[in-house]
Amino acid sequence: VDYKPEEVERLVAKLAKDNIQTAAIGRVMRDQYGITSVRATTGKRILSILDANSLSPKIPEDLINLMRRTVSLHNHMKINPKDSTSKRGLELLESKIRRLVKYYVREGRLPKGWVYNPERAKLILQTGG
Repeated sequence: VDYKPEEVERLVAKLAKDNIQTAAIGRVMRDQYGITSVRATTGKRILSILDANSLSPKIPEDLINLMRRTVSLHNHMKINPKDSTSKRGLELLESKIRRLVKYYVREGRLPKGWVYNPERAKLILQTGG
């Protein structure tokens, strides 16, 4: 790789300012810049670089993606109330979110007392997370 670690960190910060998620930042670095591994180049993970530059997301991305799926499923259930398969999938998805929220609260990545709520999820996704 022809990039110095400082240059890679600047590129990651620049991409994060353009509201690109960490997984997408990794793909862009690989496809456009030829950097196969940010961690191997800089010794830091993408999220660590974002934390150092105060650019990390307030709500973890995996949680946002799961909430996006639940909002979509809630909309589907309004149109198709008898779809029991989707209802079961929604229950499993919301259970997964609750477990993940407990973990992130325990680890300090979410504030104490943060609770998942489907209406709150809609609001969070509308405001951009």
